[in-house]
Amino acid sequence: MDAGSMNTSSSLRAQSRFPLQQQFLPRTNSKENLDRFIPNRSAMDMDYARFMLTEGRKGKENPTVNSPSREAYRKQLADSLNMNRTRILAFKNKPPAPVELMPQDHSHHHHQHKTAKPRRHIPQTSERTLDAPDLVDDFYLNLLDWGSSNVLAIALGSTVYLWDASDGSTSELVTVDDEDGPVTSVNWAPDGRHIAIGLNNSHIQLWDSASNRQLRALKGGHRSRVGSMAWNNHILTTGGMDGQIINNDVRIRSHIVETYRGHTQEVCGLKWSASGQQLASGGNDNLIHIWDRSTALSNSATQWLHRLEDHTSAVKALAWCPFQGNLLASGGGGGDRSIKFWNTHTGACLNSIDTGSQVCSLLWNKNERELLSSHGFTQNQLTVWKYPSMVKMAELTGHTSRVLYMAQSPDGCTVATAAGDETLRFWNVFGVPEIAAKAAPKANPEPFSHLNRIR
Repeated sequence: MDAGSMNTSSSLRAQSRFPLQQQFLPRTNSKENLDRFIPNRSAMDMDYARFMLTEGRKGKENPTVNSPSREAYRKQLADSLNMNRTRILAFKNKPPAPVELMPQDHSHHHHQHKTAKPRRHIPQTSERTLDAPDLVDDFYLNLLDWGSSNVLAIALGSTVYLWDASDGSTSELVTVDDEDGPVTSVNWAPDGRHIAIGLNNSHIQLWDSASNRQLRALKGGHRSRVGSMAWNNHILTTGGMDGQIINNDVRIRSHIVETYRGHTQEVCGLKWSASGQQLASGGNDNLIHIWDRSTALSNSATQWLHRLEDHTSAVKALAWCPFQGNLLASGGGGGDRSIKFWNTHTGACLNSIDTGSQVCSLLWNKNERELLSSHGFTQNQLTVWKYPSMVKMAELTGHTSRVLYMAQSPDGCTVATAAGDETLRFWNVFGVPEIAAKAAPKANPEPFSHLNRIR
């Protein structure tokens, strides 16, 4: 969205917020400068006045002629024809018809029990702040993830910590050796129990958080650090500094099943669509690729479905819309500063807005049509946008360095953010979902157990 259209929308909002200003208009018609003692003929019903002066008096002068039933009929007819008026002369113009500022729905029976939805309050400060020492301040990494079991994983240097949101307890999962670390990415499996840990030495470790033990290591795919990962049931997709994207089937020994080649620099953003059919990847080469799972060929360099080249800086922030399956939001780095929306079926860019600062991460509200973005210099803020108008609903500040990482709680209400200021903050930004809202479908509970699957 360009600046001009944003200014127009803000002026319209101002008018709707102060509707009474439309009533204070200057009088330009000289006929409205009226005298209180001189009747205004244009405002009088002359036919009705003539009737009242002549025929209208006969009924009162000869009351015996009218029977009670005839009189009742006459009164009802007069009400219907608006003849129960006593004034004949008019000293001012007829008032103008009221203008409906908002279109009214006259289906009273359907809406009689509905009330206007109040504006949701968005707290301006974080509800909890935790220390995050040794958090790596690197735009291209992904060091924070919130699993379906309500446990938050964060990588601090070479150590992965788990924070249980249900009771606030903290535990250490693993500290990797110095020659292998630091940790460059973390990502929970759909079951909320198993977690993938990407390392600086190009390896990926799979851990069972319940038993606190390593299940296996994935090696031989990448040639350098693994900065981004995304699960699709039993498939773990990894993106590396070498520009490669690899699909790993964690159930089998020879885990590499597909390789996507399209990026020429580090892959820093990976997100599977909710259907599991399309993968979005963003890289330091300013490109976004859309890959279609159905066209993938084993052990081959799969061709992308769409190559999106509109961003002018690295693309790390990617988010699939929860209420429209083919809608993807993307955010550009410091040289781009824009949020763009894409139709991934056609590859068309639907909208683009300039946020004014580096876009580090994006999250959709699961319960409302809203988008949350985290930013870098100069304000290091979180911005809540109303979709599709992209009107700013709130700006949340508190971090003193760029907000590199965001993760969303399983219920969709709370957002955790981690920044270069080495703090982890929790924001009740998306409120409480309505009780009537349908629960999100549960993911497969155990990605390692489905050995037989129809593809």
